[in-house]
Amino acid sequence: MQQVINPFDQSVVGEVQYDTLDTIKAKIATAKAFIPAEATDDLEERLEAMARFRTRFQDDIEKAASLLASQTGKPVSQARGEIQASDARIAYFMEQVPALIQATTVTEGATQEEKSYQPLGVVANISAWNYPFFIGLNVIVPALLAGNAVLYKASEFCPLTAELIAEQLWDSGFSRDQFILVQGGGKEGQMLLEQDINGVFFTGSSATGTAIAKQMAGRMVKVQMELGGKDPSYVTENVDVKAVAQGLADGAFYNAGQSCCAVERIYVHQSIAEEFISHFKAEVECFKFGDPQDDSTYLGPLTRAAQIEVLQAQVQDAVEKGATVICGGEADARTGFFQPTVLTHVNHGMSVMQEESFGPIIGIMTVESDEEAQRLMADTEYGLTAGVFCQDQQRARDILKPLKTGTAYINVCDRVSPYVPWTGRKQSGLGSTLGHEGVFAFVHPRSWQIR
Repeated sequence: MQQVINPFDQSVVGEVQYDTLDTIKAKIATAKAFIPAEATDDLEERLEAMARFRTRFQDDIEKAASLLASQTGKPVSQARGEIQASDARIAYFMEQVPALIQATTVTEGATQEEKSYQPLGVVANISAWNYPFFIGLNVIVPALLAGNAVLYKASEFCPLTAELIAEQLWDSGFSRDQFILVQGGGKEGQMLLEQDINGVFFTGSSATGTAIAKQMAGRMVKVQMELGGKDPSYVTENVDVKAVAQGLADGAFYNAGQSCCAVERIYVHQSIAEEFISHFKAEVECFKFGDPQDDSTYLGPLTRAAQIEVLQAQVQDAVEKGATVICGGEADARTGFFQPTVLTHVNHGMSVMQEESFGPIIGIMTVESDEEAQRLMADTEYGLTAGVFCQDQQRARDILKPLKTGTAYINVCDRVSPYVPWTGRKQSGLGSTLGHEGVFAFVHPRSWQIR
């Protein structure tokens, strides 16, 4: 048995039994026997089960939020928000899956042409710890509704959230042969990927995503990745400076910056830079550290204490190259807390402006023009999101249009919606969840030509 440790006080939250190669093989065999011939087979039963799960998931919100906070250090108010917002994603897929995967006649004539959809088959969903309900359900819900069997391996840092999801799905009517848990860390995840599966959906670091892509190469298996980011935001002179500074502070430090689409670089027009930085610093200094189970806590400990060394190295590198720490910069490895850290006088020779931080740290850089901001925003190996804050929407569109990102934000940041695809470019990922694309990701199209 493996202990699950609370990052706030190091207490033991629970225990889980990690899978072995033999148990994983047995689970694959069970899943293979489940797959229907067409995605629409028994769809009504799956929709009814999902409706029950949707209700049960919200009814158990306090239990789920507390469980998430105890495993990851996410403040319980933010954990509760994740669960509440997940309802819109479940509702979206319940509406869209039946409409999108129904068989249709395309042409009529001497040869009638039709299309239908078949499930991918056995899907391996290797998920992340920072938003386990959001990220897990982005795959679980459409995959199950489309008739796939899902082997779900949550992160080893929050395995009890996976057990909760499984219990609720099984109690709601989904077969234990269709939704199957795999518990473990990287070793167990690799063993899962070595099996005869039909799809891999991974959320995590770019380094691990690259390793998985290499492992799966040549097997003709669908591989989809949601990876890291170094997401920039540019603030033009044409804004409500205080309001934008407050919004971006939240976008950078919500969930202690442990979000794939957290703001990780800020560029500010020189004419408002001093005012912006003053408001930004004031907002950050109001953030409250504390017990994740306390509703008033805004910043909890980092989920992975090892990330403290990464953040410390970025601060040290920046300072040695001329940056100024205007607040934060200190860590307590014993408790896992890292102060929200704001750096000014930064440049792109510093790792904090190039490498993913995934923690409460931000560099703010002054620019002279839209063209300079655009060039700096594009200077990255990642391509998840980019944002511009400007009252002139066309100007913002012109700045964002050439950037290679999956999402473009205008006057918003750190936002994900079920109604549009969530996708990355370059080292930020491959494929899409959410939106219509997040339904078609889990089916094979099939054409029929009938004479």
